[in-house]
Amino acid sequence: MFLGQYELTIDEKGRMTIPARFREMLEDGAYIMLGLDQNLMVMTASYYEQKAEKANEQSITNEDARMLKRLLFSTASRVEFDKAGRILIPQFLRSLANLQSSAMVVGVGELFEIWVPERWAEQLRQLQDAENLARRFAALNI
Repeated sequence: MFLGQYELTIDEKGRMTIPARFREMLEDGAYIMLGLDQNLMVMTASYYEQKAEKANEQSITNEDARMLKRLLFSTASRVEFDKAGRILIPQFLRSLANLQSSAMVVGVGELFEIWVPERWAEQLRQLQDAENLARRFAALNI
């Protein structure tokens, strides 16, 4: 499980070192794609492939299914680690997420997210609003 948060740098070529704990969980490969909140998501290969298989089972006549497939497949890229434990974040994904020279890497269970630090700070502000969280999470039955 991906846990915690890390502030990391992105070099001029778009490479970012992934925390060792996260790399260990990605030994069988990973995919990076556009997230749902102006961020990026990195998933283990098996988790991504599981989601992709479910998406492919959906009817092409369903507009929402087509949109989901576009998100899952047109914005995804296979992740490779170099000898220094870095990944290359493709330019088009850096642009879509507005990533520059620094990023917050945030564990969210089955995957981790990459955020512009200012956007992650806004997420943290929302996470500190206990009354709002209680309302939002009440129906989730956890």
